[in-house]
Parts: sequence; structure tokens; C-alpha cells
Amino acid sequence: MQLDAAFFDRSVHEVAPELIGATLLVDGVGGAIVEVEAYDPDDPASHGYGGRTPRNASMFGPPGRAYVYRSYGIHWCLNLVCAAEGVAEAVLVRALEPTQGLERMRARRGVDDERLLCAGPGRLCQALGVGSAHDGLPLDRPPFELVAARGERPAVLAAPRIGITRAAHQPWRYVAAGSRFLSRAVPRAVREAQAPPPPLLAGPAGRPGRRAPRRRSGG
Repeated sequence: MQLDAAFFDRSVHEVAPELIGATLLVDGVGGAIVEVEAYDPDDPASHGYGGRTPRNASMFGPPGRAYVYRSYGIHWCLNLVCAAEGVAEAVLVRALEPTQGLERMRARRGVDDERLLCAGPGRLCQALGVGSAHDGLPLDRPPFELVAARGERPAVLAAPRIGITRAAHQPWRYVAAGSRFLSRAVPRAVREAQAPPPPLLAGPAGRPGRRAPRRRSGG
């Protein structure tokens, strides 16, 4: 199912975790989203926190559009605009698992390791060929294609955002649990805090069972 403006016309905190597992393509190049971050208008780390400017105008909508900006004058970053028009909310796409157009990605990035093609917002935009020309474009029309995850969606972990100094404690980074394609691993303490409890082992007749030991997981 194509994700259209109606999908994004909600709080960024609802949309962001639901994007994990969705397929994002630009001119047929891309893959499954495995890492995003949410930014809302009350967030001091958000570009929209200080109000609308010519640089951040696309972040104010309408929903279902791309907001593309240059970070530190070097790397392009792709955001997916959420909420009602006039409200500055967006999801930063931090990492993909590459699935389509890998040779074009390798040529653009100059690396062969598929884990390094789209692990980080700057790498991702370079691999997909995203730049200023994509700012403000609708996400449900070419060159973009954004399709909901098919089948069982991956488990999602929430973690503090990275690469920022303000409101860095907020757990608004969402990742596909166990993915090898993240921009940075999720801290073990965060993984273990959100892991489901181990199964209850059967005890002797008439006695309660005990929990199996937890297994350490990656991601």
C-alpha cells in the first residue's frame, strides 16, 4: 500500500514508529526503512522550533512531502513531513536496508559494503541521489515511492536520538530491532529494557516455574 498524505496527517510520534519496515525508493533506488527520528514543534532540537524560515518552510507542510536540508553545509538529510499544514513536524530518515539499485548506490557512495551504503542520513541521501531539488516534493509521486511494510513488521525499539545536543534524552529514535544496517547500535541497556520477558520454564510438580535466562541480542 502506497503511503499517501493521509498517512502522514497525524502526530509525528504516531507516524515515526510505523515507518519502520516501509520501503522508500527514489527513482527506483532504496530499501526498507530501519531507523528514523521524530521531531515536533515543541522540540528545541527541531528546525521548526524557532518558527518558519525560507530554509525550513517545507517542514510546515502540507503533510506527506519531503523536507530536505543540508547539514553543516555538507550532507543532505531527508525528512518526511507529518501533521496538519502549518505545524512543524517531520521524521528524519536515518537508515535503510538497501534492497533495490545497489549498484547505483555503490557508484554514488564509492563503497562496496552494503551496510555502509545507507547507514546514516547523509550516506542515505548520497546513495539515493537526494538533494535540494527534492525539497517539498510529494512522497506519493515520482521520483518518490513509499510503500507500507508487507507481511509481519519488524519489532521496533525506541531509543534516545543521536547527533544532537538539545533534548537528546527523548526516546524518539525508532529502529528495527536486530538490524545490521543502523547508523549506530542501540545501547544494550535500552535493548534489554524493551526485550520481552523470557518464557517461564516448567518447575517440578506443585512448584512454580522460573524464568529462562535472557539472551543478549544485537541491534
